[in-house]
This record gives sequence, structure tokens and C-alpha cells, in this order.
Amino acid sequence: MELIDPTFFHQPTLELARNLIGKYIVHEHNCELLKGKIVETEAYMGAEDRAAHSFGNRRTKRTEVMFGEPGLIYTYQMHTHTLINVVAGVEGIPNAILIRAVEPIEGFERMKEFRNNLPMKQWTNGPGKLTKALGITMEYYGKKWTEEPLYITEGVEVHSISTGPRIGIENSGEAVHYPYRFWETDNPYVSKMR
Repeated sequence: MELIDPTFFHQPTLELARNLIGKYIVHEHNCELLKGKIVETEAYMGAEDRAAHSFGNRRTKRTEVMFGEPGLIYTYQMHTHTLINVVAGVEGIPNAILIRAVEPIEGFERMKEFRNNLPMKQWTNGPGKLTKALGITMEYYGKKWTEEPLYITEGVEVHSISTGPRIGIENSGEAVHYPYRFWETDNPYVSKMR
């Protein structure tokens, strides 16, 4: 499986968020491949984006990786969930793209186990669910999306991508309306249909 070329991440954040749709996330977990097709992303545009962790260029232990080169992995915890992002934009400008949902492609038995035998449609249809299904933990903070054992590969062409406001950011002023969410139209694994 061919890892994605590092130059792929060097494109404007909103374009990258759209172009990630259809790519595969692969996790080599205990000699087993867990793979999902990215079907939903959300872009966070750094200092000017009230919904971004790095709004106002906030630089903390948690956000430090967002100031790094594009193509790094940004993980953070929300409640009991690990959420995973692609660092985007230009080094020094803290943009990131949240992977919101994937469609299971390989490793079904292990995903089912990790998701407590829930129906398949519920394994990966949300940012905290997909990391559980793929066995992704905080240990990948600051690693590169171009290096094993957790990486992005070429995937399939997606013919229809929808755009709309992000989800769960009600307290972020005008940023609540920005059309920074991208998803494969009508894919059943998208976290929320609008």
C-alpha cells in the first residue's frame, strides 16, 4: 500500500480538507491492517477561527503541533475520546483538519470488537468512534501521516462532495456558520446528515 506523498499536504487548508475525502487511513495494529476511507472532514483555520484550538495563536502543550509542518498528526482528548487531525496550512500558522468519519474498508472483525459489537454503521460515524474502531490513541501526537504504523494512502475518487457548517461548535460566534465541513454526499458513515 503506497503511502501518500508528503507534498500532498502542502495545499491550502480548505482544499486539503476536501481532497482528503476518499483517501484511506491505515493503522497497522498488532500485525493487522485496520483501514477506513475518509468520508467527512472539518477544517479549522487557526488564529482567526474562533472554533479552532489555536484561535488567537494560542500556543499550549496541546496546540504546539498545529504550528508544525503540514502532514503531522494532531491528536487530542475530548471527554473519553481521542480525536485525530491532519496539521495543515503553512508551518507557523496553526491550521488543522479534523477527521470526522470514515467508512470501514478492512479489519472488520477487530473494528467490531473495538466497538463492542455495535451495528457496523455506528463503528466509525463520528470522530471519537473512528479512533476507537481503528485502535488509534494519543501516542500518535506529533507523528507524520506519511510514516507507519498510522498513515494515509491514496484511496478512491469520490464523485460528489457536500459542504456545510461544522458541528458542535455552538459557542464560537460567527465561526459557527463557516462552510468548513466536507463530506461524501449520501455516504451512510457520515456523522450527521443535514
